[in-house]
Amino acid sequence: MAENTNQVEAAASEKTTVVGVSFREAGKVYYFDPLDKSYSVGENVIVETARGVEFGTVKLGNKEVDSSEIVSPLKPIMRKATAEDVAKNDKNRSAEEEAAVICKKKIESHGLAMNLTGVEYTFDNSKLIFYFTCESRVDFRELVKDLASTFRTRIELRQIGIRDEAKMLGGLGICGRKFCCASFLSDFVQVSIKMAKEQNFSLNSAKVSGACGRLMCCLRYEHETYEEALKRTPPTGSVVETKDGQGTVVETMPLAEMIKVKLTDKDKEIIKPFAVSDVRVISRKRVHEQKEIEEVIPEDN
Repeated sequence: MAENTNQVEAAASEKTTVVGVSFREAGKVYYFDPLDKSYSVGENVIVETARGVEFGTVKLGNKEVDSSEIVSPLKPIMRKATAEDVAKNDKNRSAEEEAAVICKKKIESHGLAMNLTGVEYTFDNSKLIFYFTCESRVDFRELVKDLASTFRTRIELRQIGIRDEAKMLGGLGICGRKFCCASFLSDFVQVSIKMAKEQNFSLNSAKVSGACGRLMCCLRYEHETYEEALKRTPPTGSVVETKDGQGTVVETMPLAEMIKVKLTDKDKEIIKPFAVSDVRVISRKRVHEQKEIEEVIPEDN
């Protein structure tokens, strides 16, 4: 039994050297086998993928990770990209723009209710992928045949969700900066309306939703910090003892560790701010218990 346990622990502690490669700006990072060669962040490489040969950019240099984090089989990096490879990749990007124009015209001619979002050539031109969104089921078999006869290569039409559409199209958020999903977020995370409530955001959907119509990804960034702060902060409705007497918490500022308390003084109601450390909680509860409503946003596949 002890020998088996040691074998399991040894297998869990095994390390594998990998290089992280991405194929698009803010795209997901995939692990590849460097084959005993060294690669630096920012270098362009040619790799073998399930879709074929691809042109990518190193986002994570040679690094040892636990073997348990690897999805086998780990495909190898074929080589560093040459000047010819870079030129071919640039040519593919131009060809994608031309393909998008042609595809939009064909979608219109076939009378299909679908919106083309993006086009992608594999590096070796063995496949041309069209990304689209639509509100209902669409029969695009004739469109695929038409595109295949036009481009003389394998055609794939892939339906994506509205978050992926925002990531591909890009734009500016209400903060004035480029969409997080289009600039640095490689994966979407689950976001809930509870996160907005804990951070004292207005629950007006227009104020907490991004351009994609879903809850803003940035609501997640400080979620853990707010959760820890809320553990130390008496919620709205709690009865607390202050230096000026007992009162009821009417507003919380978790990160500042401050609360506002409504006090009654000679039949007058006064609201004063206090540090959480300066009050004693007598009754920790909410005045109006509300059913927690969570709008969980799943990953778009």
